[in-house]
Amino acid sequence: MDASGPEVSLFFPVYKDERTVRTVAERAIALLEDIASRYEIIIVNDASPDSSGVLADELAREYPQIRVIHHHRNLGYGAALKSGTAASRFEWVCMIDGDNEYDVFELKKMLAVRRYYLLVIAFRYRKLYSTRRILISFVYNAVLRAIFNSPFRDISTGIRVIHRSILESIPLTSNSPFIGAELALKSMLRGYPVGEVGIQTFPRDFAQGSATSMKNILLTIRDLLRVRREVFSDSYDLPQGRGRTRNP
Repeated sequence: MDASGPEVSLFFPVYKDERTVRTVAERAIALLEDIASRYEIIIVNDASPDSSGVLADELAREYPQIRVIHHHRNLGYGAALKSGTAASRFEWVCMIDGDNEYDVFELKKMLAVRRYYLLVIAFRYRKLYSTRRILISFVYNAVLRAIFNSPFRDISTGIRVIHRSILESIPLTSNSPFIGAELALKSMLRGYPVGEVGIQTFPRDFAQGSATSMKNILLTIRDLLRVRREVFSDSYDLPQGRGRTRNP
């Protein structure tokens, strides 16, 4: 443990991740034992139909640093993220996907710039994905830059570092994978410093991820349009004592 290091809550959601849940958890322990002064690890089982939840409980029995949250039904990626952030107790909250496409040790360099940013997101400068998924990602990010006037290269990558003050001041409403974009966009609009760190990805050697399934694409579009209406409405985040109604 590093007495001068940050206090970190690290969580990751699992859904059909029985082959990677132990790897992610044990690599998280190895990382945080080296760099954190205090830490906890939270596994959010989003009603996974495989053995992910059982394996998470086994890890919690083996390691006192690990806690498990179980959803009784599948609520979606965004809901899992909200459960993880709500359960986190420490100043810095780290989130990573449970499928091991992003390496936990990328969080070390993301935490290294925490003195400059309250939210650190990642952009994938090497993407080991299918052409279809790369195209979907490119179009998605281009659309968000255009309609939200945002500068982010890769807004929804499933690894991020969040200061507790952001989570306490910005309500997150999405249950779809759009929640990562919602967090970054609302933080940007509020004026919080948001940093981007380049990372690599690693290939999946088992079933395809669900983020680009047709169901999740449609749910993401729904949340995108809803959040756009919210932030461009006449009532969103107005200065104290100021409204848009014209005086007669």
